[in-house]
Amino acid sequence: MKEPFLYLTIPGLEHHPHLTYMWVVMVLLLLAAFLTTRRLQLVPEGGQAFMELLLEGISGFMERVMGHHAREHLPLIGGIALFIVTSNLLGIIPGLFTPTANINLTAACAVTIFLYYHYIGFRRHGAAYIKQFTGPVWWLAPLMLPIELISHFIRPFTLALRLFANMRGHEIVLIILTLLVPIFAPLPIVFLGIFVSFIQGFVFILLSMIYIAGAQEEHH
Repeated sequence: MKEPFLYLTIPGLEHHPHLTYMWVVMVLLLLAAFLTTRRLQLVPEGGQAFMELLLEGISGFMERVMGHHAREHLPLIGGIALFIVTSNLLGIIPGLFTPTANINLTAACAVTIFLYYHYIGFRRHGAAYIKQFTGPVWWLAPLMLPIELISHFIRPFTLALRLFANMRGHEIVLIILTLLVPIFAPLPIVFLGIFVSFIQGFVFILLSMIYIAGAQEEHH
């Protein structure tokens, strides 16, 4: 289903609005980062105080899930969290598109997490990281290895599809209601969309943190 109209399109990308609005989200986040860090103060105020509070909240949640190594993963997890939530919320504004309603973008985020947590596993354990795929005893390896490999390769698919399906479904419902009843009917869906936007961002980063924490665990 095509959107009724879009405020912003780039010539050559008319049929790929997720690319256009992906860059919109990136520009918004970079602009927010610039504005809140250009005049750093010892006692933060305004935007700096909000961003510090936000990042401290994400960092604290990460430490509860991942342990004392969590802070080293804050740039990735915090960045993806802000990107996904901002992308989710963007489509609630009429005339704008939700980048995460496209499977290509959610797949890119999911593959990034997939590659990252395996990199962390090999960096932390070296070749011993492979033992996580072979089971607790050597004679179970022929059974456990294919099961573990399938389980790990399914993870990026489930991450990508869950986020895409929820955001695309909400977008379709909002478009239909906007066309049928332009003023009143979409309002409850908008509030629901805000809730879903945060929940889907939370679920994505929670699962990402669990995968990274699992890759860091010592094999016994």
